[in-house]
Amino acid sequence: MKEITIDYALRATWQAVARMYNEEAKHFQTTMAIGFTLLSIDPKTGTPSTSLGPKMGMEATSLSRILKSMEAKGLIERKPNPSDGRGVLIHLTDFGLEKRKDSKDVVLKFNDVVKANVSEESLKGFFEVTNVINKLIADKKIYTKNTSNH
Repeated sequence: MKEITIDYALRATWQAVARMYNEEAKHFQTTMAIGFTLLSIDPKTGTPSTSLGPKMGMEATSLSRILKSMEAKGLIERKPNPSDGRGVLIHLTDFGLEKRKDSKDVVLKFNDVVKANVSEESLKGFFEVTNVINKLIADKKIYTKNTSNH
């Protein structure tokens, strides 16, 4: 049997998690993307719209569509940024705060179940590996013009 690649294991696992979250989100009449956005907005002070995309690792056009949908559903409201007259802060409405709590509960349940089924040592190893992968990517140590290790 061929050895499974790290890339495949990451991708397949994330796709399974995303499917699970989207299935769960349906019970709350929402999507995983909206849940993730709710969790990324500061519930007390709001979040500048310009920092939300980078914080979530999303392109502005995708985020714009999600925010439009969230505004239409009454989950968020846009307010002028008092410290930057040109900017906009995204604030959660009371309904948005309720849905944020639902999203947080779903994520915490996932974490609790995984932690109950995976040893602390294995979980520590998992986070060490993901940190190394992220650092290698950020430091451009995998694909460079001079790389000849393929």
